[in-house]
Amino acid sequence: MKEERVKMEKKYEKAWLSYRRSRNAENTGHFGSVFTNGTGVVAETAVWELQGAVKELLGCHMERGSWEAASVRLILEPDCGLGEEGYEIRESAGRLTVASEGERGLLYGVFACIRLLQGEKPLEGLSVRKIPSAPLRMLNHWDNMDGSIERGYSGDSFFFREDKVLVDDRTRAYARLASSVGINAVVINNVNVKGSATRLIEDDYSRELEAMSEIFAGYGIALYLSINFAAPMELGGHESADPCDPQVQQWWKEKAADLYRRLPGFGGFLVKADSEGRPGPFTYGRTHAEGANMLADAVAPYGGRIIWRCFVYNCQQDWRERKIDRAKSGYDYFMPLDGKFRDNVILQIKNGPMDFQVREPVSPLFGGLEHTNSMLEVQIAQEYTGQQRHVCYLLPMFKQVLEFKTCCREDHDRVRDIVTGRTFGQTNCGIVAVANTGDDENWTGHDLAAANLFGFGRLSFDMDLSVEEIAEEWIACTFGNDPEIMEKISKILMMSWPAYEKYTSPLGIGWMVNPGYHYGPNVDGYEYDRWGTYHRADHKGIGVDRSPAGTGYSEQYRRLNADMYGKRESCPEELLLFFHHIPYDYRLSTGKTLIQHIYDTHFEGALEAKEMLDIWNSLESKVPVTVFERVQKRMEHQASHAEEWRDQVNTYFYRKSMIPDEQGRTIY
Repeated sequence: MKEERVKMEKKYEKAWLSYRRSRNAENTGHFGSVFTNGTGVVAETAVWELQGAVKELLGCHMERGSWEAASVRLILEPDCGLGEEGYEIRESAGRLTVASEGERGLLYGVFACIRLLQGEKPLEGLSVRKIPSAPLRMLNHWDNMDGSIERGYSGDSFFFREDKVLVDDRTRAYARLASSVGINAVVINNVNVKGSATRLIEDDYSRELEAMSEIFAGYGIALYLSINFAAPMELGGHESADPCDPQVQQWWKEKAADLYRRLPGFGGFLVKADSEGRPGPFTYGRTHAEGANMLADAVAPYGGRIIWRCFVYNCQQDWRERKIDRAKSGYDYFMPLDGKFRDNVILQIKNGPMDFQVREPVSPLFGGLEHTNSMLEVQIAQEYTGQQRHVCYLLPMFKQVLEFKTCCREDHDRVRDIVTGRTFGQTNCGIVAVANTGDDENWTGHDLAAANLFGFGRLSFDMDLSVEEIAEEWIACTFGNDPEIMEKISKILMMSWPAYEKYTSPLGIGWMVNPGYHYGPNVDGYEYDRWGTYHRADHKGIGVDRSPAGTGYSEQYRRLNADMYGKRESCPEELLLFFHHIPYDYRLSTGKTLIQHIYDTHFEGALEAKEMLDIWNSLESKVPVTVFERVQKRMEHQASHAEEWRDQVNTYFYRKSMIPDEQGRTIY
């Protein structure tokens, strides 16, 4: 029997927008009244947000004032070089000015001012100028129409329930959170579109989607929908969904025209095709360029975009086949199509070639594609990184990906250069995260997982920020500026990803989880399955040979990186087992054998999970009781679960290798 979903509206907290009274009284004088020359809804939102924040943070009641009298001016300045979303904050003689060429820039500038107030920073003499790093800063929600969330770990959907679209106070609260960190695009439904979700592009849900789109628009956010490539068959009665069929093309053009008539600010479509059972162009012998371009032509008259996922691979592999390599599939499918996509198509490329593992190499499509728009896809829903029952601050991983040098040019060759348009002069590009939200009171299940949601937005807007700066901003906005809180929560966050990696899968090999739900240790869980997710451990060694002598995956990179990855001596050790099959007695740069490294890191990681719990427990008197107890419960589980990981992994490799731990610790 299907579990009955709670129908009553759940309470929700304000996360990092939960303002507490500032101790810095010096800032009070700056907020007597506010003026803006913006006349649109986003400018009004900016004023409303500033008034509300100042009232709670400083106890000031801000009136609307004239240009001459206002102590805060939110000013549209044409041709000031900031663009529609950039902003400048200037303080002079007690007057604060936020300037931009567009109203979204004013809103982002206001939220920046609010963060300064939350951090109790002085405003006197302030001069800040910011232009967003990435043009498109998107969240993908994998929410289903029945209210469930695929790979969701924070409760049910706040967008859907029982095949209905929900629009309520929480919709606005969500838009506030997203906009406050710079998100400007949101896909509300799962990429695996089926059932009633296929009908989201029909009139059935037009009233609710229009209301949601208006709320989003007030916060500078464009609404996107995931679509079913087979919709012409399921909704239109056509015999096929062939993208080269004129009738199918016309059906999509009419559907787009109707959708944009109802939703003027609509952003476009996200498409997952020909992957894991989803329909797509391959069904009709067509290329992904032909499929994407057909949709791109339909939305082009309205300024719409098609976001086309590159997560395409053969999921019917025989584990005995050593030359077929799932990691190669994205490059093999899309590189021959470089330059064949319309300009309003953006290829959405996962950070690595597999599936959001705790560590992967960067996808070779970054630096490979030169004539095609692309955006980086990461996952803040912790599918393989602890499912928000473990704390795992993912911003250090994302930062490493963005800073990776693809060697596609002599300069401006980093992933961040590519997805911000700097490398190839593109404007349809950006970064997207699979969201980690749900209808839990705290939005993200684990309170500390909110650092990933906040941090993704901040990093996508300003890629020059360090992960430490982002963590400190989030802590100040969420918990306040107590030095002990700042130091200890920062320490937990910064040690969490390395610790998780230590007690789970070693040196880039990935997986080792229970099939299906992807939680908990199961070293051979996917080893003999069809998904191409192998570690190839035997009694002599472990790792997948992706060198030129193996599957050849390493050759997909530009020459300098191909040479680096292709030889075990030059391969970065954190990815050694991803690229090479290594004997257990192979000595790493530390002087340790591979097997001893596996033992040591798993013991260390479990101890570090316990250390993080101890640090959190020391904050009992410093954080709200409800928050303390929620986090404590999850971190107690994490400490215990880390020991389970340690024991299962170490025992597995001891039994495979029969090489004992040099320190004589207990291995079962």
